[in-house]
Amino acid sequence: MTDKPNKLKIAFLGTPEFAIKILEEMKKGGLTPSLIITTPDKPKGRKLALTPPPVKMWADKEKILTLQPNKLNDIYTDLKKGDWDLFVLAAFGKIIPKEIVDIPKHGILNVHPSILPEYRGPSPIQSAILSGDTELGVTIMLLDEELDHGPIIATEKLPLSDNLNYEEAEEKLAKLGGKLLVRVALPWTKEKIKTVEQDHKRATFTVKVKKDDALIDWNDNPEIIERRIRAFYPWPGAYFFLDKDGKPFRVIVTKASLKGDKLHLEKVKPEGKNEMTFSDFIKGNPELKLQIPGHIL
Repeated sequence: MTDKPNKLKIAFLGTPEFAIKILEEMKKGGLTPSLIITTPDKPKGRKLALTPPPVKMWADKEKILTLQPNKLNDIYTDLKKGDWDLFVLAAFGKIIPKEIVDIPKHGILNVHPSILPEYRGPSPIQSAILSGDTELGVTIMLLDEELDHGPIIATEKLPLSDNLNYEEAEEKLAKLGGKLLVRVALPWTKEKIKTVEQDHKRATFTVKVKKDDALIDWNDNPEIIERRIRAFYPWPGAYFFLDKDGKPFRVIVTKASLKGDKLHLEKVKPEGKNEMTFSDFIKGNPELKLQIPGHIL
C-alpha cells in the first residue's frame, strides 16, 4: 500500500537490487512509477538459463508494465507519446541518449550513491570503501548527456563504519536515496528547488569492477586487505590462491577484521565448498597453514 496517491506520471529506469530498494521507497511515498524500463534478460548460471534482471521480477510482482529494449531509441516513439512528468534513473547500466533525456517535462532524476562530484561512474561504493573514507553519501542530480555530470538537486551523507561491507552499504544508500528522492520529487516538479552546479574540477571517476580486482595481495598492509574484503563482498569476493596437491586452490574471504596490526580471517569460502570459519578450514587442511602469511590470524 502507498501512503498517498501518485500525482506524478513517472517512468523508472533501473536494473539491479540497488534500484529495487529505491522503487520500494517510491512505492511507500506514493510515487510508484507507471512504467519500468530495464535491460533485457541475460543467460545466467551453469545452464545459461535466460534470466530477467531483478527490477523486472519486482515489476512483475507489482504488476507494473515493463519494457526491456536492446536500445532505448527503440522505444523513443512510444515514450514520446506518454506525456511524462518525470523519469527516475538508478543503476540502469546504459548511457541515456539525449532524445530520451528530453522527453519528460521535468527531466530525469538520477539517484547516485556518492556525494558528487566524487566517485562518478559505476563503482562509487566499492571505491569509497577501498579509499578508507569515513562517510558515504547519495546524490539526486538532474541527468544530462555526460556521466554523472548534471546539476545537483539534493545530497545526504551516511557515516561509514569500520566493518560495513559493500552489500550492507548499498542497501543503506539505496534506502537513503529512495527516501531523499520521495522528499524532493514533487517540489522539484513545482520548481521549488534550485540546482547547484557540480565543481567539475573536483570530479573523480570509478570504473566497472572486474573479478581480477578482488585478488588479495599479501604484500599489502592488513588495513588495505581488510578494506578489499569488505569492498568486494559479495561479488566478486576477495580471494587468494593456495597450492593444493600441485594445483592452485581458490579461497574467497567473506569476512575479516583487524586485530592490532594483524588481519583476522573470520569466514572463508573454499573452492567448491560452502562458507565456513577460517579456523575450521585450517583444521580440515592443516598442510595449507604454512602457506598463510605470518601477519594473518
